[in-house]
Order: sequence, then structure tokens, then C-alpha cells
Amino acid sequence: MDVMNSLTKTLLMYVLISGCSSQASLNLSPQQSSGDNPMNAALKTIYSTSTFNLYEIASFDIYVEEQNIHLLVSGKANANDKKNVINYAYSRDGGHHWHNKNSLISHLPEAMAKRGNDIQLAANGDYLVAMWQTRGEFPSMGPIVSAYSTDRGITWHQGTNPAQANDRAQAHIDLIADEQGKFHAVWLEDPQENGYQSLRYARSIDHGKHWSKPITLDGSTCSCCWNTLTLSPNNRVNVLYRDMTPRDMSLMQSIDAGLTWKKVSTVGDFQWKFEGCPHIGGGLTSVGMDKNFQLHSVVWTGAEERSGLYYLASKNGGQSWSPPRKLGDMATNGDVAAYISKDTHHVSTIWNEIEDDGMSILLSQSTDEGVTWSAPKRLSEASNSPTQPKIIATQHGFLAIWTENNSSGKSVLAWYAFK
Repeated sequence: MDVMNSLTKTLLMYVLISGCSSQASLNLSPQQSSGDNPMNAALKTIYSTSTFNLYEIASFDIYVEEQNIHLLVSGKANANDKKNVINYAYSRDGGHHWHNKNSLISHLPEAMAKRGNDIQLAANGDYLVAMWQTRGEFPSMGPIVSAYSTDRGITWHQGTNPAQANDRAQAHIDLIADEQGKFHAVWLEDPQENGYQSLRYARSIDHGKHWSKPITLDGSTCSCCWNTLTLSPNNRVNVLYRDMTPRDMSLMQSIDAGLTWKKVSTVGDFQWKFEGCPHIGGGLTSVGMDKNFQLHSVVWTGAEERSGLYYLASKNGGQSWSPPRKLGDMATNGDVAAYISKDTHHVSTIWNEIEDDGMSILLSQSTDEGVTWSAPKRLSEASNSPTQPKIIATQHGFLAIWTENNSSGKSVLAWYAFK
């Protein structure tokens, strides 16, 4: 027990320290990346890197909409810049090649986003919506900035703040578009200024120009873990977030496009008692149609003797979950994606693995609905300082994406497309 307590405390300390119009084609591929072209010496994993016309990357988000993969990155445009700008790109071939519409977003309030509190993006047809936290009275405690595009990312305009309060801090945002073209947003905020963060929600029915009156989904949550939205069949909106007591991950769900909400379940009932914030959210995705769909999730806990990252699945809409399956040895910052091809149910999980010299990135796959899993595959070495990977399912397979440092010490975006 002493050894396990020591491991848990070490992991928590590590996390807390590291956390609190012409079209130009970038033509990047896993074999021809811009700048460095890292390769794992042992497993020959070749992946691509780029700064997407920025000096370096501070934050990003990625969103899949039919065959389109939309990407938003923020960071400094030049080495001597003091403010971050935002750039938009897209791919239609699974992330092998990217195109930029020269849509540098520099005329809107600055994005103060960083990994773990990233900029956010959602899309529906010609309409794109982006959100990020900007500077407030204190640098890391500003309000939400909402932006929208009606021409697939060529031009951007500022929308209203969904929180309807520009004098308070709003962070850990997530965005999604539903089947009817409505946009949904969640974030953390202390609207009553009582010292407790709440999970807040609003929706837009005019593609991000205006937002409904914000409501509170949960009045007491963990204060600094990211939230995850996903859409399941029949236009159900799901949000995965870290609760306050216990510090486990909870699933909130709306079956009427955000009008009413209900807490459905705890995803990994670890009963973790903890007074701090681990700076770790979770991953959630839905795959399948109608009554045959499944939810897949990855969650992290620091519970005594059970500390680590776990995979779970639900076949009844999140009402109950499979027994937690541990991923890696010292895993954190996980994500999950899934797709069905020729009656094969593909699931992939990705995470940071804490090692002696830092954090690497590992990947594991399942082809039987998450019952059995492949041995972890190393994507990026700890020497590259890779962090907080994401994974999405596309019409071409999977796309893993993360940030890491190149040989010059600049933060770049890295990605790996695979089946």
C-alpha cells in the first residue's frame, strides 16, 4: 500500500506541476512533414509535424464533420510577438494533407488558451464556431470569446459571449454541433462567486451569432479539468466532466437538444476523495446507429490503489458501464475514438505515459468492441515532451494529434493517420 500511495502522490504531483481567397495547400504527409520528421527508432512510427504558419503552437482543437476535418491552432505568429493569433486549416483525406484559407484570426480578442484549456471548434456545413478564453483582470482568468464563420473559415466575426458575463472567468470550454445545426457549448464558471466552479451550458440556433441564456448543469464541479461533449443517436447531447464529491467523472445528457438535462451515471465509480484538482478530464465518443450504438470513454482517477487511466464502454446509452480496464502503467491525459467498418468495431485509445525522463505517447487498438486490446504502440518519445494527445475517427480511419517540441525547442503540432 505504501508503494501504491507513493506512485499516486508522484503522479498527482507531476500532473499538478505541468497543468494549473486563394487556398494554400500545406501538402504535409507522414513521409514529408514540414520541419522535423520524427521517427521512433524502435517501432518505426513516422508522423508529421508543422506549426501551420505560426512560430509555435500554444493550443489546438480538431473537429470531424462528414469527410471534413477542421483544425484550429493558436500561438505566436512570429518569435517576438507578445500576443497569440489563431489559424484555421482543413483536411479532406484523413489528415494526410492540409489546406489553409489564409484565415488568420488576429482581429479578435487574444486567445489565452493553453493545453488542457484549449481553444475549441465545431462545424456544420458552411458554418464554423470557435471559442477560447481571453485575457481578463488576471491573465489566466478572462471571459469567453465566441467567433463564427459563415463561409467555411474564410472570414470570422465575433459572436456574443455564451456566458453573458465579460467580468468573470470562464474556462475549460467544449463545443459541438448537433444533427439539426444547433451549436452547444459547455464551460466552467463561478456565476454566484461563491468559490465553487459550476458546469454551465448554452446553445445557439443561429450558427454562433447569439446564444441562449446560460444555465447551470451542475453547481459544484472540479475547477480545472476539461469537459468533453459528444453526440449520440437521436440527437442526444452528452457531456463528460469531473464532479466535485467524489472526484469521479460524471455523464450528463440531454435528449431534447439541450432544453433539459439529466445526470445519467458516473463513468468509473472509483469513489475518489480528493480536495485538489488533477487537471485531467476524460474522453468520450459514440459509435453506431439507433439502439445499437455504444459509448466509449477513458477516465483518470487518483483513487488509492487504483490510480491510473481506464477504458469503459456502455451499450445502454450511458446508464451503466463495463468494468474499468486499466491502460498503461502510469497513464494520464487520455482520449478515445471509434468507427465501424465492414461489421468490425474499431476502437483506439491514446494517452500520455509517465516515464523516468518525462511523458511519452502510447496508442492501443481493439477490433472487438473494446473487449481485447493490442499491446501499446509508442508514437512519440518523452524526449520530445509530447503532451495531451487527441484522437478522432474519420472516413479514412483514425487520426492522432498532439503537441510536442521540435529540435529547436519550439512547440509544434504532430499527427499520425492510421487504420
